[in-house]
Amino acid sequence: MNEQRLSMLKKFAAEEPNDPFNWYALANEYLNESPEKAKEYFDKLLSEFPDYLPTYYHAAQVYIDLMEDEKALSIYAQGIALAKKQQNSKAQRELSAAHQNLLFEMD
Repeated sequence: MNEQRLSMLKKFAAEEPNDPFNWYALANEYLNESPEKAKEYFDKLLSEFPDYLPTYYHAAQVYIDLMEDEKALSIYAQGIALAKKQQNSKAQRELSAAHQNLLFEMD
């Protein structure tokens, strides 16, 4: 994890806390090194910026990595519903495929 980039992303989030992209970038920065910390930021996005569609795929992946598959399924389902609402067919297909793959793996 690049500490300089992390510091910069935290600064952006503090300066513009109402921009979901800042929190999304911060969550993604933590993905590989600290999934628990990434989860905190994705949870913030899901609760405070529920219409920010990019969150759903990566948030579900974090929950899968943390062995919380049922929560991941729920997040995928929420993302699919939002993608339909926003008429974003590409995101809907990607989320649906990931949802189906997880169901298959859980079976």
